[in-house]
Amino acid sequence: MRKTTDRPLRRAITGRADLYGAGAAAALVALAILVPLLGSDQWRDSLYAASAPIFGSWDPHWGWGTAPAIAIGALVTLYGPGLAARLPWRTMLLAVWLTGLAWAFALAMVDGWQRGFTGRLDNSHEYLHEVGGVTDIGAMLRGFADRILDFQPDSWTTHVSGHPPGALLTFVLLDRAGLGGGTWAALVCTVIGCSAAVAVVVAIRALGAPDRARAAAPFLALAPAVIWLAVSADALFAGVTAWAVALLALALQPGRRRPIAAFVAGLLFGYGLYLNYGLVLMAVPVLAVLALRGVCRAAAAAAGVLVVVAAFTASGFWWLDGYHLVVERYYQGIATTRPVSYWVWGNLAATVCVVGLASAAALTRLPGSLALPTRLRPNLVVVLSDWRERVDPAALLAAAGLLALLAADLSGLSKAETERIWLPFDVWVLAATALLPGWSARRWLAVQAIGTLLLAHLILTNW
Repeated sequence: MRKTTDRPLRRAITGRADLYGAGAAAALVALAILVPLLGSDQWRDSLYAASAPIFGSWDPHWGWGTAPAIAIGALVTLYGPGLAARLPWRTMLLAVWLTGLAWAFALAMVDGWQRGFTGRLDNSHEYLHEVGGVTDIGAMLRGFADRILDFQPDSWTTHVSGHPPGALLTFVLLDRAGLGGGTWAALVCTVIGCSAAVAVVVAIRALGAPDRARAAAPFLALAPAVIWLAVSADALFAGVTAWAVALLALALQPGRRRPIAAFVAGLLFGYGLYLNYGLVLMAVPVLAVLALRGVCRAAAAAAGVLVVVAAFTASGFWWLDGYHLVVERYYQGIATTRPVSYWVWGNLAATVCVVGLASAAALTRLPGSLALPTRLRPNLVVVLSDWRERVDPAALLAAAGLLALLAADLSGLSKAETERIWLPFDVWVLAATALLPGWSARRWLAVQAIGTLLLAHLILTNW
């Protein structure tokens, strides 16, 4: 009898904590919006984000994607949790991917075909602007670092200069394969970016939490992040690195030897290092996987990373040289004007917009789910073994994503536009939604859907 009467009390207490987390996150976003509006015109202009903390402009609008987006949001809210629990595993993964794609495309079409999709990657600041000038890939790689700094006749455009050559190389190879132009680039980035949701679900299950994987699935399919997954090159980066983590988790499953999967995971992680310098922080989710599964079988993954590093180095590009030049280029631009006093916390408000209030609510459950030891013991092997038995994999992956983006924030090299730049970390923070109780799933999915629709219809995002 006592167990029956205690259950509603526990539900009320945990539900209240979730509301506190979501309320604090909502207050952070509200403050990040109000501070620029109440500040002086000069200070507001220094943010270089008219709809701060989001990089875009306030512009209430609607488009032919509005009705489909509302319908998708409603259907996933009503039927998503049930279908995620019942569908066969592979069917469920396909449903997550296709739903995410449909959700992303519908939201992009709120801005229209040209503005919301095909023209996003085809402007003077983006990678496609430089693709036509690359006639010799080897020469491009050898001379890439020489063109990073600004104020030179042959300086790379903003985004090309701010990333290692792997990003430009990807679009050059697409063009050589006959998939040139903004439409193909947008399609590839969106398709791969939306697959990151599937990778997160796969990783959670591979780490021993199939029920958590299914619980997170509808939230990952309906993530607010899809506003920026369609369309930005960072969506591509998110997809590549998410599958690096997922394949590593699959390769290190107990009782299974999958050296090829581990090697491919290493290749993807290594390539990620040459897509975006900041993706070195994806080592945090990788370390989370290794903490659960051990490093003894990760040699094949390390070999994959070394193959990519060796290939780019042999081609004439040294990663550390590029990184130091990018830091210098960063402070040649508007980074010197954007106030760190705002963006150090404004970035986090933008992150709330990307992962949604449901993720913020779920993050309040991390401390209890991480099963951290309360006291030190002399036998560390026993402590680690006990921790591996008790830790929640979804919580661990979410904590890893959160730690990675906090490190990026404190680096001082991320001021604004983090709703796009931090997508590779944000998709792992969304794993926390698996911790929300099943009885509240539909409520939080409704919150996610409404918040996403408001963002897409009130702000005309630059990405």
